[in-house]
Amino acid sequence: MGDESKTLTGTPPASGLPPDGAGAYPHPIIAREGWPFILASVAAAAATHWFAGTAWAVPLWLVVAFMVQFFRDPPRVVPPEPKAVLSPADGRIVAVERARDPYLERDALKMSVFMNVFNAHSNRSPVDGEVRAAWHHPGKFFNAELSKSSLENERNALWIRTAGGADVTCVQIAGLIARRILCYAGAGRRLARGERYGFIRFGSRLDVYLPPESRPVASMGDKVYATETILAMLP
Repeated sequence: MGDESKTLTGTPPASGLPPDGAGAYPHPIIAREGWPFILASVAAAAATHWFAGTAWAVPLWLVVAFMVQFFRDPPRVVPPEPKAVLSPADGRIVAVERARDPYLERDALKMSVFMNVFNAHSNRSPVDGEVRAAWHHPGKFFNAELSKSSLENERNALWIRTAGGADVTCVQIAGLIARRILCYAGAGRRLARGERYGFIRFGSRLDVYLPPESRPVASMGDKVYATETILAMLP
């Protein structure tokens, strides 16, 4: 369980890593991952407006508005509690349960956040710590709200160890619509609480596995906000 000598399964994230600090704040209000989609939708709307008139362009301008709201990436305030585990994403709590962490092969407290298409989709570190390992697993694309998506969908997992020795596993899970996981952190990278480390496009889920003695703070069905909402307290 968390022994560095163990054999790791899966493959490293395929997205590559930006320079250290590239995911930290300050950052633009619109996520950089969204600019190609926003610019393409603006170009399509403008061209339609020019050649076909306003009436034909209205639906495309609505698509532009949707893209802007989807790729928003507002700054957040980090709570001061040092043992707080912060929500890694905006969304709704769909699991608070005792479960087996399949990555570190341990008993754990599992908390899951489901993101719908109207939530901001930046993923942020729930704790301060060093990434000890990363895994990428190809898989299916079931509705991310279903519990089976945790083990059957495409996913990317980070094992983060805090300065106090707590092991936290944070798993990005692709969904029915979201089929592109972006992760910018790998083994050896130090992450600060609330630091941006990834993005999942168009609806998805994040699972967080914590030491079993951790105390949940958020409850099933709660609406949570990345960085600002406390999910649990480490022992």
